[in-house]
Amino acid sequence: MGKETFEGSLASLRPRGMLVSYGNASGPVPPFAPLLLAQRGSLFFTRPTLAHYTQTRAELDARCGDLFAWIARGALKVRIGATFPLTAAAEAHRALESRATTGKVLLLP
Repeated sequence: MGKETFEGSLASLRPRGMLVSYGNASGPVPPFAPLLLAQRGSLFFTRPTLAHYTQTRAELDARCGDLFAWIARGALKVRIGATFPLTAAAEAHRALESRATTGKVLLLP
C-alpha cells in the first residue's frame, strides 16, 4: 500500500478507472502531476477517510445499515482471520502489529 504499489495500481486501471488509496504501509504515495491521470485514460484518484463519510449520526446509521444488509444478503463476505478472548487483547494487538494476521481480528467477551 502506498509508495510501493502506486505505479502498479495506476497501470492496472482501465480508462476512467478509480484508484482508492487507503494506506501508506510502504510510505506515502509520491507526488505526481494530475496530467498523469489524463494521460493514462482519464483516471480518478482518491484518498478517503471514514470521518468524511459519517459526519452525522444519520449518515453513520445509513452506512451501517447498508453494510449489514450487504453481509446478510451475502453480497459482502467478511473474512474473520482470528479471534481472541477479551482478556488476550494485548496478544491480539501484538499479532496485528507484527502483521501476523489476515482478515478481521475479533475480541470476544
